Amino acid sequence: MTVWRDVIGQEAAVATLQRAAADPTAMTHAWLLTGPPGSGRSVAARAFAAALECPTHGCGECRECRTAMDGTHADVDLVATEGLSIKVEQARELAAMSALRPSVGPWRVIIVEDADRLTERAADALLKAIEEPVPRTVWVLCAPSVEDVVITLRSRSRHVRLRTPPARAVADLLHRRDGIDLPMAMYAARAAQSHVGLARRLARDEGARIRRRDVVALAGRIQGVGEAVAAAADLASIAEEESSAAADERDAAERLRLLELLGADPSARTQPPHVRSQLTSLEKEQKARATRHARDVLDRSLVDLLSVYRDALVLHTGAGLDLVNQDSFASVQAVARSMSPEQILMAMDAIGTARERIGLNVAPLLALEAMALSLRVAR
Repeated sequence: MTVWRDVIGQEAAVATLQRAAADPTAMTHAWLLTGPPGSGRSVAARAFAAALECPTHGCGECRECRTAMDGTHADVDLVATEGLSIKVEQARELAAMSALRPSVGPWRVIIVEDADRLTERAADALLKAIEEPVPRTVWVLCAPSVEDVVITLRSRSRHVRLRTPPARAVADLLHRRDGIDLPMAMYAARAAQSHVGLARRLARDEGARIRRRDVVALAGRIQGVGEAVAAAADLASIAEEESSAAADERDAAERLRLLELLGADPSARTQPPHVRSQLTSLEKEQKARATRHARDVLDRSLVDLLSVYRDALVLHTGAGLDLVNQDSFASVQAVARSMSPEQILMAMDAIGTARERIGLNVAPLLALEAMALSLRVAR
């Protein structure tokens, strides 16, 4: 077993990172790992950190490997924002942290999982630390694409590109690592379009599978203005339901844990001022996380909807590719029958535009209504 075992379908990237961990002449102080969502950027980053700390460069069994992979190694710092962006204050803390010498291992490794969420000021705060590196400190930035990272940072980093892993490799991982039956694992891998985390969620959560089926079914219902407006509302509702299902229990547990740490009575109707201020801060963080998560869930729903039109285009062209929505073939076939290839491409463009608008903070329901009306027109 090695630390690279769960980095699936990334042979070229793994070879590059393995060589760097074992050969000082192939090493550099800053790396940029890019790849589509679900490709395993953060898993690859943790594996690379473990290989750097491991005496044998990634055995996967020693204490250094285990602690680096699970996030408890003293010299491996993992930064992942749950808000919409990484603020300048957090970036300054990272820059100060990078100046510290490693305490137990050969390297101090700082992994920034969401480098695409660095604000310009935050990127500027990191620039000097990356531009003038401290010996034995390694930066690993992760982002969906090179273009998502501020140019001053990406130009000073060595780029390693990850690709979407094959669905079969994702299914095998779910079967081996999580004990999921192969047929269910294969369904989830296809439906998630090889996004490892989402595939695991689909395989284990029936509610998530039902919500996805509801999204897929929308494509065949948009025929008039009324249906378009209703479909937009349904999409927003499905995303809200998915987001709430993931957040409610976690938020309540975090609140209870904070009250316990502060020695406060969770059943009290009012709390002392210092406790209220801590609760207010926690609620602010939870709200920022909820906003980001709701947008991420909505974007994923749009990707699921987009997959229906992709499959319909496959049927039109006879390309012989596997369908993402084989289990919803009737919905795909209905779209293919009622739309020409040109209309399908127009529909796909409308969905892409909606994703961009929501990413630019347009009110989600407005963006969805405009998209749904375009889908109706495309018919």
